[in-house]
Formats: sequence, structure tokens, C-alpha cells
Amino acid sequence: MKNITEVQKYYLGIDLGGTFIKGGIVDRLGNVIVKDKVPTQSEGGSDAVAQNIAKLTKALLKKAGMQASDVVGMGMGVPGMIDSEAGEVIYSGNLNWEHFFIAEAVEKLTDIKVKIANDANVAALGETKFGCGKQFNNTVLITLGTGVGGGIIVDGKLFEGNRSAGAEMGHSVIVAGGEPCSCGRKGCLEAYASATALIRDTKRAMQNNKNSLMWQVGEQNVTGKTAFDYYDSDQSAKAVVDNYIEKLAVGLTNIANEFRPEAIMLGGGVCAQGDRLILPLREFVNKEIFGGNRGPKVEILTATLGNDAGLLGAAALWF
Repeated sequence: MKNITEVQKYYLGIDLGGTFIKGGIVDRLGNVIVKDKVPTQSEGGSDAVAQNIAKLTKALLKKAGMQASDVVGMGMGVPGMIDSEAGEVIYSGNLNWEHFFIAEAVEKLTDIKVKIANDANVAALGETKFGCGKQFNNTVLITLGTGVGGGIIVDGKLFEGNRSAGAEMGHSVIVAGGEPCSCGRKGCLEAYASATALIRDTKRAMQNNKNSLMWQVGEQNVTGKTAFDYYDSDQSAKAVVDNYIEKLAVGLTNIANEFRPEAIMLGGGVCAQGDRLILPLREFVNKEIFGGNRGPKVEILTATLGNDAGLLGAAALWF
């Protein structure tokens, strides 16, 4: 029976992106009471962004009929290299910031205590607490977007690493001397498993086969879906998809061997392919993982929270 004297606690979650600041007020069960978003306007500088976060906070409280004192605290997911203990953004290329103490700035504007972490890390926490990984305590989230990011949860808690720098799993090399990566190295997982890499390989396949049915789309309209859409009807498309899945599976197997998670959660637009992506990945990883079927299997799951993962995970920094 629920204790009738128990007071419901609420938390603010902020997902700070390069284009929009998304935010919500949530409870400990992951229910989103209210949510909204405002433009980031990072071109106005760090102080202007802090002002926009404060405006969004005020709007969310008003929408929920609350005061600042009604929330326990604010959690914030921020892109870049973060010192979570100091509340500092050490460096964020997306926002063009260096050494900005964002927690202190927002606390002064809102009168609400603030905790921060890397945006991919809080998304991992959100999916583990409230999304596809909620039955597990040891998980890894891999996001397949313009790049390959992610976060690690160990015993239900966020693993942030040395000076909160997090885990750059997209920048582990899977092909020595391979494709150039945005980080300056060659052969990184990101250079093969990102949506950017998938589009690059699709266009290459089209150039190498002028009779490919994928030309019906037109080179300028190629997306991460194109090769999957033509998988059953075009050998070039099939080769692109098979190679993409193999390279991603190699990277996931490495992660599974290194961290032994109960589940690897995949997010990003590529995951809309569902079983066509997930089933062969699951088969490959559990076959290739160290010890094979002698050891524990790792679940390969599709993230379920979408755009709410960041704000829910940010709020969960408080509990």
C-alpha cells in the first residue's frame, strides 16, 4: 500500500541541442508532466543560451502550475566534453563553447540547483531507467546518427570516466588504416556505422553500378534508408546493407566483450529498419562474443524513448 504521507517529487530535465533546447518536468516514474522546447540561438553566445534555458524553465513551471521550489533540481544533457562535478562545459564544438560554467549560470537565473552530464550519457540513462533497457542494470546505448555516440550504465549508474569525459565508443578502430574519421584517425566505428557512412557507401555503390535501381531515387536524394529500401531488389543495395551490418556488428561485439552489458540499445534514424537491422546484429554478436554460447547472451534492442530520452535521463541525474 502506498504511504499516503509520501510527497510526490518532481524534477526538471533539459536536453540542450545545437538547434533546440528541449525540456520537461518529470516524476520519479518517468512520467512527463509537461514538456516544451525553445530555439537554442547559440550564435548569441553562452549567456544568451543560459537565458533561453531559464525562459524555458519558467514556461514549464507555469504550464505545470508550479514554483521553482516545487522541483528537487534540474538535470541537463549538454553536447561536448563535460566536467559534471564542476558543472562546466569544457568544450562543445556544437555550441562553440569553451570553459563555460553552465550549471552556475542557470542556477543564478532560475534559483534551481543544476546537475549536468554529456547529452549521449543522459540519453543512455533515460533509456535504461525508463525505456527499452528498464529491466537491466548494465547497458550500453549506441546512437547511429551523423556520428556514432553513446553512453554506458554500470549497476544502474552512469559511467562518466576520467573527468566526466565519457566513452567515445564511435572512435574505436575496427579497420586499421581504414576510412578516414572526423576525429582524425582512420578506421573508426563511426567511419563505417554512422548514417553519414551509410550514405557515403550507398552513393559509392551507385557510382560503381550505373544500372543500380537505386538511381531511381537520384544521387542527391540518397538517405540512410535508400540501400535498405532496395535490399530485396538490387544486389548493390544488398551489398551496402550487408557490409554496414557486418561493420556495426564487429563494433558491437567489441563493446559487448569489453563491458559485458546485459543489453546494447541502439538509437538513431537507422534503427527504423527494425528486425532487418536488429536480428542479424543479434545473431552476429552472440555468435562472435567471447565464449560464444557458453557465456551470457547480450540483448540488442531498439531505443524507444525518441526525443524524450535526453530530458528524462537529465532529470534522472537527481535520483
